[in-house]
Amino acid sequence: MHSPLPADALDQLFRTARTHNEIGGEVDDELLHRLYDLLKWGPTTANSCPARFVFVKSAEAKAKLGPALDEGNYRKTMAAPVTVIVAYDMAFFEKMPYLFPHTDAKGWFDSKPEAAIETICLRNGSLQGAYLLLAARALGLDCGPMSGFDNAKVDAAFFAGTTWKSNFLVNLGYGDASKLFARSPRLAFDEAACIA
Repeated sequence: MHSPLPADALDQLFRTARTHNEIGGEVDDELLHRLYDLLKWGPTTANSCPARFVFVKSAEAKAKLGPALDEGNYRKTMAAPVTVIVAYDMAFFEKMPYLFPHTDAKGWFDSKPEAAIETICLRNGSLQGAYLLLAARALGLDCGPMSGFDNAKVDAAFFAGTTWKSNFLVNLGYGDASKLFARSPRLAFDEAACIA
């Protein structure tokens, strides 16, 4: 049985963690490797792990990403030290013999229609994107997740000729807390949940 995390850890992950619009600082490649090595342990359907991550850091990569961004997301994304394209691989099932070796799990997916594969990818890839947010916060990074961009343009710029598709973006770095808005409310338990 595990012990609950201390209050300050829960604050860092959830209660005082915020979505940052002003993110700067430096994020080195070693930290990005540590980040992935944490998030990869989160559960997915049959350990399918369909998410793929592109850590956009270089000026050249930022220039490729820029034209796909909505106007309101352009400046903050160009200023962030890293922007993660959280994507998914529509052919994720090709990795199933490695990821789920104790049975023929590839056969569970490879004959499904494309719409069903997309649903599986979006569900599990979004979970993995959430694991990325929590892992980043656990490592002391701030996050700015967003969906204000043209997926087709990102896919053309980064994933042409592949089976990968973009899901959402996350700016990573160190946020400027002085630029945060007042925290928005959340729904109470009885408004959003019940015990059946």
